Amino acid sequence: MRRPTVRTYAAATAAVAALLMPVSAASADSTASTAAATVEKVPYAMDSSNQAAWWTPAATYKGRGQYTYFAFNEPGATAATHRPAIARRDPDGVWSKLPLLNSDGQQAEFADDNGHNQPSVARDGSGRLHVFTSMHCDTWRYYRTTAPGTDVTNHASELPDQGQGITYPVLTTAPNGDLYLAARVGCGNSQRDGKLYRWNNAASTWSVVATFGSALNRSVYPDDLTVDASGRVHLLYEWAKAPASAWRHQLSYLRYDPTTGQFADHDGAAVTLPTTPDTSDVIQGLTTGEEWSIDNAGYTGATVQSAKLTLDGDTPKVAYRYRSADSGGNFNVFYAYPSGTGWVRKTVYAGGQTTAAVGITWDETDGKRIYYVTSSGTDRVFAATQAADASWTAESAAPGVSADRLAVRRDSDGNDVLYLPDTAHNSLYYGVR
Repeated sequence: MRRPTVRTYAAATAAVAALLMPVSAASADSTASTAAATVEKVPYAMDSSNQAAWWTPAATYKGRGQYTYFAFNEPGATAATHRPAIARRDPDGVWSKLPLLNSDGQQAEFADDNGHNQPSVARDGSGRLHVFTSMHCDTWRYYRTTAPGTDVTNHASELPDQGQGITYPVLTTAPNGDLYLAARVGCGNSQRDGKLYRWNNAASTWSVVATFGSALNRSVYPDDLTVDASGRVHLLYEWAKAPASAWRHQLSYLRYDPTTGQFADHDGAAVTLPTTPDTSDVIQGLTTGEEWSIDNAGYTGATVQSAKLTLDGDTPKVAYRYRSADSGGNFNVFYAYPSGTGWVRKTVYAGGQTTAAVGITWDETDGKRIYYVTSSGTDRVFAATQAADASWTAESAAPGVSADRLAVRRDSDGNDVLYLPDTAHNSLYYGVR
């Protein structure tokens, strides 16, 4: 059945003057931009647990105009619970809410678990919405519509690997309407693998593509995936010491071609699966003082934490946060792109501490747009672009909004759609620039 709709208006209609942040030089393959941003508050209460770095909580679709879908956590019955839902914005700016429903017709509710129990969403080629949510070594929690406009109901039994513990589901839509899903599978103490799944839109079935990462005493952390115009899947992931750790290492890239069934590195060289930290196409390798540690409280060495991926045609471009031995404990923001058999890494922002959120899009005019969140300040979400002289300029991406997390999706009209949680005020914002 259809849900009530609500008309909302922009909370801010234009960006204020660009706010400059300390940045450092990088490669010159784009020009700077001062694009204005429009931001509006989503008209539904958001639970404070709605915060993660790995998730893919936003999707867009072009029909009679641009539609946006935000998967988010609503407040639950108690302070320690949440209820996942989808906030849908139509081209006229009208919002509607689609709760995730269990078989008894009641809205699904789960325990809070910041950094794990957050939703990811995608729309397939038939208009069906798919949501994976609230799994931290839990069996599948998967909800979808059966046709456009129907309720979002539990379809967990349709997934392979029944009975397995699932964590960190990220998904995306391919140009042909199929979906691809990456997740960490298994909850063993000695290793936790990364697996890639495919939703065949024509057949309406899920299947396992492959175990893409597996190594003894290591755990895989999926970060992001996207599909190019030729249908090839580009995957980004990290490694940590098993069973689990907040401190990850060896940010890695992998490409899958469904027409051949082959996996490759960024240079097209064949890769044997499953990858290990020693055989992965590593973007950010180990540096001085970097150790494999599960000491979440005491480890202060070098580490990766959060990364996102976009494409310039079929060329991967990556933004990520890295704490090096000489960064004063701060996670700086980096940009990486392939060059020959390796990767070039450049510093985007090193002006202070950032939170575990980053985003990247590719614009035909600006080139790369890298989004990050500072740990303090009135405006905390910034977008950095690069000038012809290789310098970076950052401006507020959400003026007047104290968002402390972010996700970004680029729509088919060439707009960056921003998903902006403000966890201190239980509010979610929609932005476009």
